[in-house]
Amino acid sequence: MWFVGLGVALLVMNLAGIGPVGEWTWREQWWLMLAPFALAVAWWSWADATGWNKRKAMQKMADKREARRRQHLDALGLQEKQDKKRGK
Repeated sequence: MWFVGLGVALLVMNLAGIGPVGEWTWREQWWLMLAPFALAVAWWSWADATGWNKRKAMQKMADKREARRRQHLDALGLQEKQDKKRGK
């Protein structure tokens, strides 16, 4: 997502004529303005191919489940007993 944001920022700066990016021409520096989008495609392809996205989503769900479990144990007053059993 950072690559897409950078690419959009570069395009806006170029179209608005802001800073040195505003002086770039499409004929000579087109690759500099489009490179972040190509990097975003490469990143997403790699992340999907290796399963990185799926692992992150599964870890996020596991963390939410654990937080919910701890919250319920606290509400029941059982959290201190669980911590003593684990030696914490």
